[in-house]
Amino acid sequence: MSFTQKHLDAVEAAIARGEKTVRYADRTVEYRTVDELLKARYQIRTSLVASAGPRSRVIRLYHGGKGL
Repeated sequence: MSFTQKHLDAVEAAIARGEKTVRYADRTVEYRTVDELLKARYQIRTSLVASAGPRSRVIRLYHGGKGL
């Protein structure tokens, strides 16, 4: 299933409210435990990061010697 940021927002809002029920559009999902809800949030985040594609890398150069 492809997730969107709205899915993640709905799950995080339910976690913040201390609920185990997530409502999105016309669907309602009730999780059995908060741990299951946290796992769902992790899965959605992982899916969103993977679908975002490759990120550019930042290379930091450090100079540990004396200045010029």
